[in-house]
Amino acid sequence: MNRVNYDGKMTEILEQAAGKRLLLHSCCAPCSSYCLKELFGKIQVTVLYYNPNLDTEEEYEKRKAEQIRFLRETGYADFLDCDYSPSDYAAVASGYEQEKEGGARCERCFRLRLSRTAEEAKKGGYDYFATTLTLSPLKNAQLINEIGLQLQEQYGVRYLPSDFKKRGGYLQSIELSKEHNLYRQNYCGCVYSKR
Repeated sequence: MNRVNYDGKMTEILEQAAGKRLLLHSCCAPCSSYCLKELFGKIQVTVLYYNPNLDTEEEYEKRKAEQIRFLRETGYADFLDCDYSPSDYAAVASGYEQEKEGGARCERCFRLRLSRTAEEAKKGGYDYFATTLTLSPLKNAQLINEIGLQLQEQYGVRYLPSDFKKRGGYLQSIELSKEHNLYRQNYCGCVYSKR
């Protein structure tokens, strides 16, 4: 299987993105830190915080507060919040509870969050949508980008391909988290990853 250089594709697009608007789905402030630093000054970003997969409302609010604090401290992006809606995640995870981490349940979760991002991008007149999920070395960037490109066709909003872990992105996110004293959780967020 040929691996696509999604980081290279993003770089090419960003060279022509001045004045364009991006709706960036963020799972948490630590993951968004490097992504936003990388995008800053190249494209106008609004962070979409939509994470119905989080196992408790307390965890959701804690991560959201950190995201907002990071954006206030850096000025990297605007913020668009979605309500905590665990029933959205329960619906896509139903029947997939026993799947291994990184399997079909995760694929359904990626699709859920990216679909909402594409939908909000279309409603808000954004030029592109994307996600911070490709930063994690534990997430399948190839799969996430394939889903994004499918949704681009479905919603009629361009998807910004990415592989934010490239060029040391993940390691830089750890350093930025330390620098900004960000709450860094040790699990993806869902009850299954917590196990």
